[in-house]
Amino acid sequence: MSAETINTTELGDKIVKVIKTIYDPEIPVDVYELGLIYDVFVNEDHEVKILMTLTTPNCPVAESLPQEVEDKVKSIKMVKDAEVEITFDPPWSQDLMSEEAKLELGML
Repeated sequence: MSAETINTTELGDKIVKVIKTIYDPEIPVDVYELGLIYDVFVNEDHEVKILMTLTTPNCPVAESLPQEVEDKVKSIKMVKDAEVEITFDPPWSQDLMSEEAKLELGML
């Protein structure tokens, strides 16, 4: 495994850790455990693209939540740039939540 691969993996872990500090204001669970993050791409130049969704298209934080994810990821030292793309395909459902999130919300 090359140093580059390790760096990208390590960076991916850091990105996830930062994303886990961002909470949906209406639900006491972070956006990662809620299943709002569909994918995180990191290229060799340490540019990050995050594919995420929201619980509903007219979510009250539709503007601020993706911006918060982008800003926090950009604040990671190794990240050169970050972009968040919002998608509603597939639409978010409670099935995307982690066991931890379901437990936290009393759904298990």
